[in-house]
Amino acid sequence: MLPEDCRVELPARESVVKPYCIGHGTLECRDLAASRKFYEEFLGIECVRHALPAMALRLGMRFHIVCVEVGDQIRAAHLLNHWGLDVSTKEAVDKAHSDALLFKEKYGIRSVMPVQDMHGVYSFYLEDLDQNWWEIQYYENGFQHDDYFDFGDRFGQADKSNPSKLEELRS
Repeated sequence: MLPEDCRVELPARESVVKPYCIGHGTLECRDLAASRKFYEEFLGIECVRHALPAMALRLGMRFHIVCVEVGDQIRAAHLLNHWGLDVSTKEAVDKAHSDALLFKEKYGIRSVMPVQDMHGVYSFYLEDLDQNWWEIQYYENGFQHDDYFDFGDRFGQADKSNPSKLEELRS
């Protein structure tokens, strides 16, 4: 499903900055050891502790997430600010969902949303022990990233959205 090197050709750009990739993102955790256990044992993510207050997470690509330990200064993320993990079948989503419910206490999972067909994927969201959100999803056409960019813009810059219609904001 993934290309060998997970790289795409960059289009010509007139941007001020000329980066060659998005290399990382960040999230917060309360306790590195507890979070690492969840990331490795439940989510299957590789972790390395590269700094005293932080570790890097990766899964299948040359992109990593830096997890920074902030203790009680942790701030809750909103469901719309989530990290997506792709699995290879709908059955794998269902299994992950039942396992999230089964192992909720063991890994400190705070919330498990129902499985649903939404925005072109079969998925569910879960909130981890650090109030970060994860979406476990199956995309029928393989690698959703390719389709997003191969299809191109579906709406113009002048088209306005209506945030009041986002179910995720109604809680």
